[in-house]
Amino acid sequence: MYKHILISTDGSDVAQRGVDHGLSLAKSLDAKVTVITVTEPFPFHASAAGGGWVPLPGDISGYEEGQKKAAEKLLATVRESAARIGVSADVLHVPDARPAEAIVEAAKAQECSLIVMASHSRRSLGRLLLGSQTSEVLAHSPVPVLVVR
Repeated sequence: MYKHILISTDGSDVAQRGVDHGLSLAKSLDAKVTVITVTEPFPFHASAAGGGWVPLPGDISGYEEGQKKAAEKLLATVRESAARIGVSADVLHVPDARPAEAIVEAAKAQECSLIVMASHSRRSLGRLLLGSQTSEVLAHSPVPVLVVR
């Protein structure tokens, strides 16, 4: 059935429910697991430059280094959780990317047969039940997506 499961996390409590569910499913199916986290680019807003603020190279590199360290810590924690229940998990950090696009691309590149992710945001009327990133993954995924609420 599902031989390789891609589990997405952003480190939130809601995402952790998706991680827990995905790892349990992988254990029961004896499936390979890859856990992905995506960090977005430095949040530079065009309007900020008009207000006189322009980020310095140190601002950007500090942000990127902080994002990398946070991702490494998060993925190490998930890998340890997986090991505790007897699941071997590969981890993947995709920096400077839009989460939904990176998740779909990783699923293709890793030849995953299922994506597991949590849903947790209510940004507009069209997305009352699912978060925007989850909606995008559902719309563009080449494989089934299990949404954990």
